[in-house]
Amino acid sequence: MDTILILDFGSQTTQLIGRRIRDLGVYTEIVPGDADLAGILPPDTAKTDAPGGLRGIILSGSPESVYSPEGAVPDRRIYECGLPLLGICYGLQRMNYDNGGRVEPLPKREYGAVGVTAAPGALFPEGGRFTAWMSHGDTLTVLAPGFEQAGTSDTGYPAVVVHRGKPWFGLQFHPEVTHCERGAEILSAFVFGICGCKKEWSMEAYVETVRSSLEAKAGASPVLLLVSGGVDSTVAAALLLKTLGPEQVHLMYMDTGLMRKDETVQVKAALEKLGARYLHIVMCEDEFLSALKGKSDPEEKRKTIGDLFISIQEREVSRLGLPPDYFLAQGTLYTDLIESGKGVGKKAHLIKSHHNVGSPLVDAKREEGRIIEPLDQLYKDEVRALGRVLDVSPDVAGRHPFPGPGLAVRIIGEVTKEKCDVLREADAIFIEELKKRPAGGKSLYDDIWQAFAVLLPIRSVGVAGDERRYGWVLALRAITSVDGMTADVYPFPPKDLIEIATRITNTVKDIGRVTYDISSKPPATIEWE
Repeated sequence: MDTILILDFGSQTTQLIGRRIRDLGVYTEIVPGDADLAGILPPDTAKTDAPGGLRGIILSGSPESVYSPEGAVPDRRIYECGLPLLGICYGLQRMNYDNGGRVEPLPKREYGAVGVTAAPGALFPEGGRFTAWMSHGDTLTVLAPGFEQAGTSDTGYPAVVVHRGKPWFGLQFHPEVTHCERGAEILSAFVFGICGCKKEWSMEAYVETVRSSLEAKAGASPVLLLVSGGVDSTVAAALLLKTLGPEQVHLMYMDTGLMRKDETVQVKAALEKLGARYLHIVMCEDEFLSALKGKSDPEEKRKTIGDLFISIQEREVSRLGLPPDYFLAQGTLYTDLIESGKGVGKKAHLIKSHHNVGSPLVDAKREEGRIIEPLDQLYKDEVRALGRVLDVSPDVAGRHPFPGPGLAVRIIGEVTKEKCDVLREADAIFIEELKKRPAGGKSLYDDIWQAFAVLLPIRSVGVAGDERRYGWVLALRAITSVDGMTADVYPFPPKDLIEIATRITNTVKDIGRVTYDISSKPPATIEWE
């Protein structure tokens, strides 16, 4: 199968590059940016007309600088193998620096939408002007021998660089990000026009690959999947059940008291419909609320929840009588890994901990090689597509994302049962209203990528009837996105937003005021904590 190799230097969007190319129907593999490629680049890689195999290499972005000791250096073989190269942001700077050019800090960081004018060429057949997405603090000040500038940003810095005699190309912006105009066109030109790849990859092909991998890793050992009830863990359950069979797969769901309204009933019904035979429901609200008492720091809450998840799981497993060689499975996505600084390589920066990634106990399980994460190379929308292939109910596959720590990260500050009950009711009303309100032939819920309510740690004075009321402030959050790596605010019709807010304050007596969060990602994250 034709393949594009991606070198991961720690960018938050490295996997997004792979995902965009997979959308084009071409298989991608991601390896650490400083990996030894002796076994990956065979001696005859210069024969790019050979059937199948590696067709091109992409160098990703990075939070580091090429002149910093922390900046990963790629295997020199990439410059000698004869394959086409595409450097993105740090990847371009790396190519230039490694081949005799100079890279220096900018007086002012370029971030966000910046205009670019490109000359006609292999990546831009017609050339022209477009809006690119920048995220860098360095620039090329001297081009390496053989390189020439083929595009300039509105700020006057090199934006597109090509080599005169080799199939090497560099972009100082991120074509993989949805905010970048012509991004898909640029990647397509590289993958098909320059590398000559054929469309041979699909979600069905991915299913076959991952199922073979699961069978090989798990063997006949029992597999215990921690189920949250969200899309990710449900699709992971469907994949495990269809691959290994219901006799080998145990599902454990913990009612932490941090769940949405009627969550446990809905989860049980959905998993039984998928054929689950061993479903263990653990009621542990008191344990979680007790462990969270007095804790208000977001990272401390996440790690507390992560540790408790694993300790309860271990306790409950001992009660189940599973043998010592059981595997622990999770519905971890790649976005969970990279936000937790756990990308393919070791250069990604920590954005926030995820309970199934950053916990010391989970890390210990990883060290033992007893973790199975069949979705860890996928983004949320790809998981939904996988769910459809696996015949997961559309209502489940289309459900909005819900964080593993649950309402604990949607209650800013200390978590209490009272706050959970208030937020649960308000959030249920918000979602119910979105599902019943039309939006262009579908519901508002289906038009929105993710929506939820957040309980703020402040009270506000209000009036109910003729009485003074001192109620909590609730923030509503609704965003549009493709993959969760970037997000825009959902442009609610004012009438809908006003009516929803009114119903919440009229129904949930402890809510005195409702606000709407209009922050995009970046600079904000989707969740508040």
